[in-house]
Parts: sequence; structure tokens; C-alpha cells
Amino acid sequence: MGSHHTDSTNPEHPAPTLPTPATQAGRDGLAAILARPRSAVIALDFDGTLAPIVPDPDQARAHPQAVPALAALAPEVAAVAVVTGRPAGVAVRHGGFAGVPGLEHLVVLGHYGAERWDAATGTVSAPPPHPGVAAVRAELPGFLDRIGAWHGTWIEEKGRSLAVHTRRAENPQAAFELLREPLTDLATRHGLIVEPGRMVLELRPPGMDKGVALLDYVRDLGATSVLYAGDDLGDLPAFAAVEKLRSGGVPGVLVCSGSTEVTELSERADLVVDGPAGVVALLRNLAASV
Repeated sequence: MGSHHTDSTNPEHPAPTLPTPATQAGRDGLAAILARPRSAVIALDFDGTLAPIVPDPDQARAHPQAVPALAALAPEVAAVAVVTGRPAGVAVRHGGFAGVPGLEHLVVLGHYGAERWDAATGTVSAPPPHPGVAAVRAELPGFLDRIGAWHGTWIEEKGRSLAVHTRRAENPQAAFELLREPLTDLATRHGLIVEPGRMVLELRPPGMDKGVALLDYVRDLGATSVLYAGDDLGDLPAFAAVEKLRSGGVPGVLVCSGSTEVTELSERADLVVDGPAGVVALLRNLAASV
């Protein structure tokens, strides 16, 4: 993706260079966005896509050029949506999305779409939390202790869900495998599901995922094309949603924010870019092309 950086900043090469998707469906999707940008939805995951993955999620911040790139693109398209497992307010803070000129129509679909923050109003709308989350919250610390979770495993409080991280453990993958089945049993007992990710297991209510959130949003807007960029297992339902929209006549592009940790995404993507820096370059070149 390095050449795409230079093309958009070097005065000798003012023309933006958009990468060519590897698939025909991806090429058709990109062509549809460029032909009718005002009815296109650009949707993106947050962690690993707009923000680099860091050991402590509280320290995650959007790539320094992400907001300028989004602000350049957003006025040219129907909508920009950030679709994340995080609480909407946290993604807004960590992304620096509030009060940015050009991002008036940005929407953050937080907690896999259970929460929605609109830049236009600056408010979050959400249904009441699932009672199983409070029950799991009370039980989880003792539960982890009893099953001998590796030192370095820790719980992230997400309000409408809880996440157990193993990235700081001595053997992150072994800790992840140790916890997967018992946490699934615990979640099931309280009417929740487990969403695995990159060295993280999230316990959350069923029935909502990034695919449902994206599908509803695109259909509500009546968009004629869509691009979705993600990097983790939680993004697979959004990829499936784009594939479903494509089969129904709405062209789309699947972008993987390059990760060697999650090959399922890169194998299904139309376009693989080099992490958040690559996503930013794509957004910037897209803004210059529409």
C-alpha cells in the first residue's frame, strides 16, 4: 500500500491510485461506489481497522490520519458507519469522531449494533441491557479463578457485554483455548453467546451481530452500494451481510485490514490492505476519486 500513500501526497503524482480488487464482485462493487457515491455506504470496524491493535484496549486510538480521511470521504457518500463490538461512546472517544467538520453524518453502531451514536445529535440510543450480562459479571472473577486461568488473563467491562482477554498471558493461545469451552458453558447458562476474536472471548447477548447491524443500516438508507472493512472474526457476519446484499443486486466490496492472525477474513476479502495505515490510504484515495 506504500505507493498509494505517495500518490496522494506527492505533487508529481496527484492522481489517486485505487487498488484493484482481486475478485470480479469486488471490482463491480468499487465501480458502483465510484459511479454513484452519494448512495454508497462506507462501513468500517474500529479495532484493527481504524485503530492499531494494542495490548490494552483502553489505549487504542484511531490511526492519526483516520479522522481526516473519513472527514474527506463522508460528505461525498450517503453515510460512513463505524460498526464495532465496543460501546458506541467508547469508540467515539477513542476515535475522536465528535464535533469534526465533515463527519456530521457519521454513525457509530456500537455493541454490534445494539447501540447507535449519531454525530448529528451527539447522542447514543440503546435498548435496556440483557439481564444475563449482570449475572455473568458477578460470577466471572470467581469462575476464572476456579478453572485456573493463566496469569495475565483479564476482564474488560463493556457495559452490555464482558470480554476476557488472553493477549497479556504467558501463552496467549493456550489461555484462549483453555477458556473457550468453559466460558461458552457459562454464557449459555445465562442466555448469552461467546464471540471469539484475536486473543479475546466476548460474552454478549445473542441476536445481534455486525452483519445484522450492517444489513439493517444499508437497507434503511436504501443504499445502492457498500464497502465494509474489518480485521477479525467478529467481522465475518458483516462480510456475509455484504455477500447477501450482492446476491440481492447491491454491489459491495469486502476489505480485510491485513492480519496474519485471522486468515478467514483475508481469504474471503476482495481487497487486502496493510492494516489501519492501508485502510486510511484506501479511504483517502477513495475520497479523491469520487
